[in-house]
Amino acid sequence: MSENKLIKAIKEKGQSMEAEMSFFDHLEALRWHLVRSAIAIVIFTGGAFYFYDFIFGTIIMGPAKPSFWTYRMLCKLGEWLHRDGFCINDIKINLINTEMAGQFTLQINSSLLIGITLGFPYLLWEIWRFIKPALHEKERKAASGFVVYATFLFILGVLFGYFVITPESINFLAGYTVSDKIQNLFSIDSYISSVATLTLATGVVFELPILVYILSSLGVLTAKFMRETRRYAVVVILIIAAIVTPTPDMMTMTVVSIPLFILYEVGILVSAVVEKRKKAREEAL
Repeated sequence: MSENKLIKAIKEKGQSMEAEMSFFDHLEALRWHLVRSAIAIVIFTGGAFYFYDFIFGTIIMGPAKPSFWTYRMLCKLGEWLHRDGFCINDIKINLINTEMAGQFTLQINSSLLIGITLGFPYLLWEIWRFIKPALHEKERKAASGFVVYATFLFILGVLFGYFVITPESINFLAGYTVSDKIQNLFSIDSYISSVATLTLATGVVFELPILVYILSSLGVLTAKFMRETRRYAVVVILIIAAIVTPTPDMMTMTVVSIPLFILYEVGILVSAVVEKRKKAREEAL
């Protein structure tokens, strides 16, 4: 009897050791995926640091120039509608640096932000490579376009934030004054922080359909629930649009809200498709 207990204990110990080894093996695999992602981000950061004159003058400072693409398109829109007030000929923005190592730190931090942005698709690909072996064949086929869709939505969000939200916000905030006695002098850190936040935050928000897909696959979210709560979603979207765009005009708020409404409706379709596939698998079983 005691011998059987001993054998059973040895087997249980062996199974626990095997589970621990499997867990540490997964951690080791994840570590290398993250290391490769970090290397890619470092390479992109180094490239951004090397070409920083072009990046700073053309990309970072672009929304602060009247010649920016968005302002030119607004001017053409005003001409097409035969209305004044659309053209922006001057942006009153004065940038200063208040720290000894401020400009050097600025170059490093902004290069790192650009490196993370450019390396984000590769990071998604590495995450997909880590998750893929744990999925069944049908799950792999269903999620095969994860990296492509997530990258596309992120880039679309970044472009929307950079060309629509950022210039409108900068144009409004740069010229906004409470009193003529107060002069607007913005630190370069504050300016870059605003540009980066508005741009990258929009890229993350545009990942909403991917989040809906994951939650629907886990059974946490359903298309029926999203349809029933659509009226509340509209209020939340309007609040988000008001926070993201500090400009008081309804036109800018509407322009920001429309893509969010579209993303919500796309999320409903995605959730419905996931439910349909799950139901088909259950019927097949």
